[in-house]
Parts: sequence; structure tokens; C-alpha cells
Amino acid sequence: MLIREKFFPVRDYDLAATLTSGQVFRWQLRDGAWEGVIGQRWARLHGRDGGILAQTAQAEAGWNWLTDYLQIAVDLSAVLLSFPDDDPMRRSVTACRGLRLLRQDPWECLASFILSSTKQIIQIQQIVALLCARFGQPILAPDGHEPLFSFPGPERLAVCSETDLRDCKMGFRAPYLLQTARMLVSGEVNLLGLRHSTADAARDQLLKLPGVGIKIANCVLLFAYGFQSAFPVDVWIMKALRQLYFPRRRISLRRVQKFTATHFGRNAGYAQQYLFHYMRTKGRS
Repeated sequence: MLIREKFFPVRDYDLAATLTSGQVFRWQLRDGAWEGVIGQRWARLHGRDGGILAQTAQAEAGWNWLTDYLQIAVDLSAVLLSFPDDDPMRRSVTACRGLRLLRQDPWECLASFILSSTKQIIQIQQIVALLCARFGQPILAPDGHEPLFSFPGPERLAVCSETDLRDCKMGFRAPYLLQTARMLVSGEVNLLGLRHSTADAARDQLLKLPGVGIKIANCVLLFAYGFQSAFPVDVWIMKALRQLYFPRRRISLRRVQKFTATHFGRNAGYAQQYLFHYMRTKGRS
């Protein structure tokens, strides 16, 4: 099978940091390159001096599906300059420079984060892989590659039973995912329409879905819709904010939300991802 490839010139793009920073769960490092599935396509990404070499198993009329997903056109330097000039952000940027935000499919992003509750990244990856293998559609893979599957759409999951989903080791998250899929299929929430909403209106719609709280809603706003004001707060971010900004002080979630809404500027969500990845990988104490 012929493998198609294209080189994308881009500066300051750290594939490893981006693909392992907790925003996406279908990438694996194999033989020095990152392999994953984007929609209905298998992709292999190699970090190169001055850019990214991308490979796929399908004939491509264009590569917009990949450049949009990777957000290659984003001016990272401008984003970083918009961050507050304080010591925690400087440390985070120095440690994680090249970390990017992806632009994911809203349904896959939403479903993945519903499955993420109280789980570590490796466990989320395992659940997602099981779900795709059981309910996804086969996709074209290179010769000799193990079978690959797309992420199952809400229409496919809506006709499953809760037991079917629990068999994918998602536990108490199964009814949340099932009910969410059925609400989307029934039209109670329109994920596509949220692209044209404000961040606040889109968040309100997402919060109607079972298993979706403020943190998951903000993850979807940030990683799928590109609302840069969305600032997901989980245990790692709480730890980062308490340790880096409020040492030796008790701080409530409400105080954190007020602080993040004003301190981090128009690219607060991007800043959050730097703090999150820094705390997970470099800032443990």
C-alpha cells in the first residue's frame, strides 16, 4: 500500500508535549513517530527540524483535515506573549515551549472527557481504544498494521445497552455516555450549532448533558471549539494554582474561577494547558 506524506514547515511545535498533555487520547509513540486516528484516517507524525512530516494511508485531495486538527497556522509566539508576565507562567513556558492546542471533533472530545472522570490518562486511552475497537468502523491502515477503527458516533452508541458500554471498562461512566449519545441523536443538544454560539451559551448547552460538569464543558469548549477563554480546572490545575500562585493559603474553587477569569487574559485556555502540563511533568514537589 502506498503511503502518502507531506512536510509541514512550522516552528516551535512539540508533538510529544501536545499529544501527551491530556487533551487527546488516541496517539501512541511507535518507532520514533506518533501514530493516531483523526476522524476516518490513520496518521503518522514525525517531528523534524523546522516542521512535521505527516503520513497517511489514504489518497488525499488536500491536507486541511490535518492542518486544522494540529492548528499549525496558529502564531504560537503571539499566544505566548499574551500570557501574564509572572514567574509561574515563565517557568511553564520555558519547560513546555512548543506545546500546542489541538482542534478536535466535538463529539469525540466530549465523549472522551466524559470517560475521563477520575481516570489517569493511560486508563482513558485504554477505555477509548476498547470503545473504538468494539463499536467504531474499520479504517484503512498500512500493510501489516493491526486493525484500526474510527471513534463511534453518537448514533452508534445510542442503540447500545449500558452493559455493552460497561464491557469497555468504563464503569459508572457508561450511563452518562449512553444518555448523552441519545440526547444528541434526539436533537436536545446540537454540537454542530455550538460552533456559532458564544462560549457562555455553548457551555450552558453542554452542561445539560449527563456526566458533564463545568470542567468537562470547558475542556470541550477549549479543545474542540477553540474558545480560548475556557479554563478547565481539575486537580492538577488546582495544585498548580495553589502551589504557584497562592502558596500557604487556602483558596476555594470560586476564588480560583474568579482569579483565572481575570489574570490569564484572552488566551487563558492556552495558559491553562501550559500550567497543567508543567505541573504533571516538571512541577511535582
